[in-house]
Amino acid sequence: MIDTAYDFRSDSNGKDPDKYSATLRRYHQLLWSKALPDGSPFDLDTVTPYAYLHHASNLGEFVLTSDSFIPSYAGWSRKQALLNEVGWERVEAFRSLAYTIGGMIVFPGNRVGRFQTINGARGFNTAIADRMDLTLECIRLHYAGAPSPLETVLGRYRDFFDLFTDFSGYVEFFLLQDLVEGDKIRFFLPPDGFTRPASPLDVASYEDYMRQSVAFVHARNQRIANWAASVSD
Repeated sequence: MIDTAYDFRSDSNGKDPDKYSATLRRYHQLLWSKALPDGSPFDLDTVTPYAYLHHASNLGEFVLTSDSFIPSYAGWSRKQALLNEVGWERVEAFRSLAYTIGGMIVFPGNRVGRFQTINGARGFNTAIADRMDLTLECIRLHYAGAPSPLETVLGRYRDFFDLFTDFSGYVEFFLLQDLVEGDKIRFFLPPDGFTRPASPLDVASYEDYMRQSVAFVHARNQRIANWAASVSD
């Protein structure tokens, strides 16, 4: 059912896999159409017009989109000199792994008013810089009622996060356990309280970030494979 080694760029015809990979869309539908922590079914369809994934029930209506959450920063113009030093062969191997299912998630895709979605806010906020470890810390703080750089945008989608009851429910539903230890996030780089730009600034920090990201994606891919096998038995 789920090929955890599949690079979703393979069927996106050179376009953004989050929008154009049919395989990725099918995998998201298979993985996240399941019972919520309270036992309610959360079935996702792909036939609703203009919706990537759609759910409608007495729980509410939700339109979800895909988000690649392990950035290599290969597309960031200001990172080109740094990545030249790291070596593009290594960066491309990292990108290939990041575009497997272990590096992907879904967030609400509908705009509330004219404001940014979670996907957009993650990329534009320099204290997050698209990193999933920092995004997950903001989600943890959201459930705790504490401030974070993403508190406003997460609050706009409170009904989505309420589906999972609490932070533990969210983590378990999306199979993110390998990014959490106890009640703390396993950060890809040492945490700084969101006080500095979050993207790696030199070769050493990029290599640390890449090593931790790779370990997480491998672990989550294995967790996804195990879960898929358990439900197909």
